[in-house]
Amino acid sequence: MARLLWAARRSASALALLVRVNKAAARAQTLHLHLSAPQHTLLYRRLSSPVRMPEVNVDHLDEKQVQLLAEMCILIDDNDRKIGADSKKNCHLNSNIDKGLLHRAFSVFLFNSEEKLLLQQRSNAKITFPGCFTNTCCSHPLHTASELEEQDVIGVRRAAQRRLQAELGVPSEQVPPEEMTYLTRIHYKAQSDGVWGEHEIDYILFMQKDVDLNPDPNEIQSHCYVSKEELKELLEKAQRKELEITPWFSLIADTFLFKWWDNLHNLKQFIDHDRIHRM
Repeated sequence: MARLLWAARRSASALALLVRVNKAAARAQTLHLHLSAPQHTLLYRRLSSPVRMPEVNVDHLDEKQVQLLAEMCILIDDNDRKIGADSKKNCHLNSNIDKGLLHRAFSVFLFNSEEKLLLQQRSNAKITFPGCFTNTCCSHPLHTASELEEQDVIGVRRAAQRRLQAELGVPSEQVPPEEMTYLTRIHYKAQSDGVWGEHEIDYILFMQKDVDLNPDPNEIQSHCYVSKEELKELLEKAQRKELEITPWFSLIADTFLFKWWDNLHNLKQFIDHDRIHRM
C-alpha cells in the first residue's frame, strides 16, 4: 500500500509540473502572436532560463565610472524602434555587441557666438575611448519616462541637457531642450578595446550659444573651442597618430560636419528625420 501511495503522489507531482510547463508555453505562444521578432526574442529569454551575462572584472576601473555602468540604456532595433532596456555595462560589452545589441545615443555639437565648436578630451577614467578628443558631449538617453518620450525627440534632448550639466557643468537653464536642433541619426559600431565598445544609433544635436563651463575632471580632462581650420589641424594630427579622436566624431567630421558648420544659420535644409545613416 505504501508503494502505491508513493507512486500516486509522484504521478500527481509530475502531472502538476507538466501542466505548469504547458501553461507557460501557451502564454509564450499567445504573446508571440502580438509581438515583433525582436520583442519576441527578448520575451522568450525572460520566459526561459535567465541569460548569463559575461563576467567582466571591473576592479581596475574608476569607481565612479563603474557606478554609471548600472544606468539603464534604451535598447532599439536597426530602425530605432524601442524593444527594451539593458544596463550601460551590458550595452558596451563587445561580446553583446557582436550578437547585435544596439542602443540609442546622442552627440551634441555646441558652438559659441564666434562660431567655434566646443570640443572635449575624454578623461582617462572613461571606460570606452579614454583620452580621446571628441565633440561637445556624447552620451545616452536613459530608460526613464522623461527620456523615453519620442515626440519632437524631447527625451533625447532632455538627456543631452542632463549630460551637458553632468560633464561640462553647463547650467540647465542655459541649454533648454527646445533650443537644440535635431538634424539626423547615424548608426555605427566601434571597438574601444578587446572588452568594451559602442554600437549606437546616434542623434545629432546642434546648438549655438555662449555658456558657462565647469567640467567634471572625472569625465573630461581638457576642453577647448576650435575654428574650422583648428579642427582640421587636429584631425590631421589624429591621422598621424599624434592624438586620438573618438570613432563617431571621426565619422561625422569626415562626412557631414563641415557642410553643416558652413550653414550654421541655415540648418533646416539638412534636417532629415526619416533616414538613418549607416556608417
